[in-house]
Amino acid sequence: MKSKNDKNQVIIYDTTLRDGAQTFGISFSLHDKIRIALEIDRLKIDYIEGGWPGSNPKDDIFFSEIRKTDISHAKIAAFGSTRRPRTKAKDDPFLQALAGSGADTITVVAKTWDFHVTGALGIALDENFALIYDTIAYLKDLGFEVFLDAEHFFDGHRANPDFALACIAKAAEAGADMLVLCDTNGGTLPHEIEAVTRAVVQSVKTPLGVHFHNDAGVAVANSIAAVMAGARSVQGTMNGYGERCGNCDLTSFIPNLVLKMGRSCAAASALGHLTEVSRYVSEIANLAHNERSPYVGDNAFAHKGGIHVSALKKDTSTYEHLDPALVGNRRKVLVSELAGKSNIEFKAKELGIELKEGLTLPAKILKQIKTLEDQGFQFEAAEGSFELIIRRATGEYLPFFNLKGFRVITEKNEKNALSCEATIRVEVGGTVEHTAANGDGPVEALDNALRKALEKFYPEIAEIQLTDYKVRVLDEKAGTGAPVRVLIDQKRRAAHWGTVGVSENIIEASWQALVDGIEYMLYKKKTSGERKAVDG
Repeated sequence: MKSKNDKNQVIIYDTTLRDGAQTFGISFSLHDKIRIALEIDRLKIDYIEGGWPGSNPKDDIFFSEIRKTDISHAKIAAFGSTRRPRTKAKDDPFLQALAGSGADTITVVAKTWDFHVTGALGIALDENFALIYDTIAYLKDLGFEVFLDAEHFFDGHRANPDFALACIAKAAEAGADMLVLCDTNGGTLPHEIEAVTRAVVQSVKTPLGVHFHNDAGVAVANSIAAVMAGARSVQGTMNGYGERCGNCDLTSFIPNLVLKMGRSCAAASALGHLTEVSRYVSEIANLAHNERSPYVGDNAFAHKGGIHVSALKKDTSTYEHLDPALVGNRRKVLVSELAGKSNIEFKAKELGIELKEGLTLPAKILKQIKTLEDQGFQFEAAEGSFELIIRRATGEYLPFFNLKGFRVITEKNEKNALSCEATIRVEVGGTVEHTAANGDGPVEALDNALRKALEKFYPEIAEIQLTDYKVRVLDEKAGTGAPVRVLIDQKRRAAHWGTVGVSENIIEASWQALVDGIEYMLYKKKTSGERKAVDG
């Protein structure tokens, strides 16, 4: 086991591929699991739990396929349960599947709460000791490194401490390499975790690990408390994925461990990849990344208030607890009605824009931003639209095309079939293009018509992909006449940007955001030197 003799180094055990896969809405394919394992290995995580061999064909194949990859740091762990009652270890099919998995380490879960032993398993307490001992001894005889996951340990210790301690003592007697104390229901608080863990550390010689669920919102805090009390290993998942409320979030725990507690772990050397890997895992999981996550969220180092931004310009430690680059993240200054001139100046500098008029121009831009936000615009998620406002104010930007007019027709026939058609006229460099296109809805029809009209002048428009489209009603009391805000996300190759539009007419709001998105891409392409665009 890595760094087993270094008492200061904490061993990180990732169970995203098993416990994390139990998250509502997640269904990892075999290929997903392999890709995630390789990314987690980049973070120098010590153990990656791949699944439960014998429980399903996908996990069986994972353990054979992962051996063909270039995992360079992590040990691969297989998860399973103790032998079944009234079955010898050598005859238990699930233990045979574990033994045949080819995993480096086997983690065995066992009951340590008397209530579960008698109520859920329906066996005597003494028989539970035999299940634990026989299973671990059998796997150790086969040459495996074996961890015990002491399920419901903290609840069991609260109800019957003698029995819970006797269970882990039996595992240690059988040769377990790590005793992992689990708060399976996730309801124990840090002060109790620290007290119980400290007591167990003093009573056993086998290294202790911990595994916390987040039902009380304190899984990371519990992990910190356990390490302070002497735990040598922490189990958790990327982004805190897991059943119910999730597990200990390693993207928060690891930087807390290294940057706040001054403790070492192998992942400390790869901390600069943390945000990237966190986002990668959420992308593979097909879940929106939590932008409010500590350390790795897009808003973790975002600043909105003008007073904050003004102070940041003098010293970033005024409103940041650490340098975002340490965890692979970045500072972000938001622009809104709460902004001051410092926000405008900061954002302009970030975009490489020189505000030649000193204090006057930022004030003008700020006034425009506040006026627009009063109308319902929001630029926090629409930095493309915000940059265009600054570029227009500085005179750097001229439109790439001018609208002459558009018309959108939606028709529903007697067969209940709905069709939408948009016609559009745009002028590019003195040439007027008039075209039409269909779409599943009016916005798609308009988008298709605009692209069709412009692609002969700007072929690169064909590479733009619309990745998200959100509509929000700004005044629900106004009914169908309420203004709406449309936020659009688009991307081209590796570039990604957001734009915004607001109107009482959803087509007009969508048009504003669509045009800004195309104009933004064309401007960035022109200024990057890819190709000279046609001047409008």
